[in-house]
Amino acid sequence: MSTSMSRRSALQAAGASALGAGPTGSAGADRAADGTADASLVTYAVPAGAPTNDSFSVKVRTPGRPWRSLGVYLATLSMVDTTTDISLLQNSSLAFVDFSGSIEVLATYTKATIRTARVRPDSYEITPDIRSGTIAFTLDEPRNVVVQVNEDVFDCLHLFARPLETDRPAADDPDVLYFGPGVHTTDSGTVTVGSGQTVYLDGGAVLTSRVLFKDVRNARLAGRGVIWAAPGGGATVERSTDISISGVTMLNPDGYAVTIGQSQQITLNGMAAFSSKVWGDGIDVFSSSDVTIDGVFLRNADDCIALYTHRWDYYGDTRNITVQNSTLWADVAHPVNVGTHGNTADPEVLENLTFRNIDILDHREPQTLYQGCIALNPGDSNLVRDVRVEDVRVEDFRQGQLINMRVMFNRKYNSSPGRGIDTVYVKNLTYTGTHANPSLLAGYDGDRLIQNVTFENLVVNGVVIADSMEKPGWYPTSDFVPMHVNEHVKNLTFLTSAEAAT
Repeated sequence: MSTSMSRRSALQAAGASALGAGPTGSAGADRAADGTADASLVTYAVPAGAPTNDSFSVKVRTPGRPWRSLGVYLATLSMVDTTTDISLLQNSSLAFVDFSGSIEVLATYTKATIRTARVRPDSYEITPDIRSGTIAFTLDEPRNVVVQVNEDVFDCLHLFARPLETDRPAADDPDVLYFGPGVHTTDSGTVTVGSGQTVYLDGGAVLTSRVLFKDVRNARLAGRGVIWAAPGGGATVERSTDISISGVTMLNPDGYAVTIGQSQQITLNGMAAFSSKVWGDGIDVFSSSDVTIDGVFLRNADDCIALYTHRWDYYGDTRNITVQNSTLWADVAHPVNVGTHGNTADPEVLENLTFRNIDILDHREPQTLYQGCIALNPGDSNLVRDVRVEDVRVEDFRQGQLINMRVMFNRKYNSSPGRGIDTVYVKNLTYTGTHANPSLLAGYDGDRLIQNVTFENLVVNGVVIADSMEKPGWYPTSDFVPMHVNEHVKNLTFLTSAEAAT
């Protein structure tokens, strides 16, 4: 598309059409129920034709002002039945609000009597007030939270309370492909973005097409809208540079929510993704560098974050990747998975990987080969090195392992073993729960080692695991995680914070 096109002609060139629209709050001077403007609170309706769920009704307000109702989307999730190999779809709820200052939230659960209610992540320390079938709490800053009723992990409310938008593009900007409130589709199932262009989804906009960045520079996907059931995934970035994806939610894509292949200088900020289909990964990065994933919420039917090198027609190392300030929930597979796919013929490296300030809410993987809330599993002659994991809080999960570091040769996916894992620093990792299987550190052989791994202030159910802890002298420290460590692991250290500071 030419950057000189008008917005209308650009959308026509993309084949976009609106299928229906519902009312929506506008950014800026949104209207409260009493008709007065309230610029500190913006709400959005679900447009006609988009999926909704009625398990919760949700109201919000600025303290002292009238209540306002939120539209509630249907998010479908997955539960794998290990006896039949069938993925059982589960319904869940999703609502949005933007605000500044503080807001009060009132959620009514319509399916049953509320016995218990929990607002997650637990690290936010939000204690809800249960009153006459409703759940009330206050948010003093933007948060992505999960309201879980009666310990049901599926029929819950995901409430994304986000900051107000400050950089909305003009709808008539010739470099903006603008989708307003309503459901939109394209004939091809794809919106292709040119260099210098922005795809903007307004609040209340639902797009049923994948957004594609291919061989472009300086392009954006932004807004407060939803990409719903898009064929081929929510967004794909291929051989591109200086690309950002912010604010939007990928709802039940047919494929990965976001694929990044052989690209550089990529930023994902404040986006979210839900999936329920097979291979329903959240964000997958292949052979790319300088990628920042910040403030995302991912609930997926496969890996939430997966970092690889070569696969398909992507080639090259993966380096300088940061995942931070985010919340991960894996209904299947790993919250974090690193290293499976690579290039046996021309070996590659994954290096300078950082994971910090992350809440992991769940991990459910019945297959022991694919367990690990944090999994470093190089295969295909990959080498993983220089990894830092810091300030990660893991809540009790349904099934799996806390840590899995394994130089592997999985014949289903690999044509050779990985080359090794070298230099991993894990600081302030906490796990509170009872369902974790023993963690695993396993090198492949004497030439394909795991080496130079340090845990600082590893806390399991309130106990700091350190080499200096009181224990029988013949007990390896790893037994107190518990963690199995094989003979191909060298220079493994467990420190307290005080010991690390000396």
